[in-house]
Amino acid sequence: MTRATRAAAAFCLAVALATPSLAQFKGENLLVTMPPGFKVGHQGSRDGLNMQEWVPERETVENWSEIVTVQVFLGRRDLDPGQVLQKIRQQWLQACKGSPSTPIAAGETNGYPAATMLLRCPMLASTGKPETTMFRAIKGKDSFYMVQRAMRAAAAPEQVERMKQYLDSVSVCDSRSTTSPCPVLK
Repeated sequence: MTRATRAAAAFCLAVALATPSLAQFKGENLLVTMPPGFKVGHQGSRDGLNMQEWVPERETVENWSEIVTVQVFLGRRDLDPGQVLQKIRQQWLQACKGSPSTPIAAGETNGYPAATMLLRCPMLASTGKPETTMFRAIKGKDSFYMVQRAMRAAAAPEQVERMKQYLDSVSVCDSRSTTSPCPVLK
């Protein structure tokens, strides 16, 4: 999908690029890692939204086979993960006729409300290719976070499982909280 129609998602730059050289986490943090073999293809901040897009090392955000979009909606404590994903699903179904509808899985990650959704497009008009995208949305106490991993392909079951495992590892922590603690970096 085009950047305009892809889901609004959220990202915390310092955490996404966290390495063991950082002393410790401070405040609320999105915990997400760049997949091996990927690079930052785009990054920016605008109107309270921090965003990065990661693509395979030899690809671009304009021409990718796989992409991870990470976004942080700063201060948006009012957003609900399931409702946000429902809106995205509605936009997706309008943009891609013939998409199967999939349920939104709601739950928690590290004590934070979270939801996950898989969408498939048999043939995206703007690219002439199929697309499979999985989303993970998390409602933080300070901000709203979303990570999506997409493939310009009709993903095979093992590829969908790899996307799911990746998004299941995405979480939020808060150094100020005993119920949602951050990992200790060494």
